[in-house]
Amino acid sequence: MKRGFLAAAALVVTAFAGAATAETITVGDGIAVRESSVPHPNKGMTMAAVEAKFGQPATKHNAVGEPPITRWDYPGFSVYFEHQFVIHAVVSGS
Repeated sequence: MKRGFLAAAALVVTAFAGAATAETITVGDGIAVRESSVPHPNKGMTMAAVEAKFGQPATKHNAVGEPPITRWDYPGFSVYFEHQFVIHAVVSGS
């Protein structure tokens, strides 16, 4: 129960972080959100803009679902697109 509450709380904090760059980390048996210094794409960037700024991704996964969601993996982060626009970038754990 506690773990589920902490996960939900982290999602709420992340959702309200707005333009702040943050990553979710584990602390003991809980989680926390901290600022991230890893450069990654911003929400709304196009696939072409991401590729121009960050180069060719290490892996491009096929789109799934409707609307189509595509994931590109880079060293240090993954980018999720809806159609051709970034909807989320996830910094890999260190």
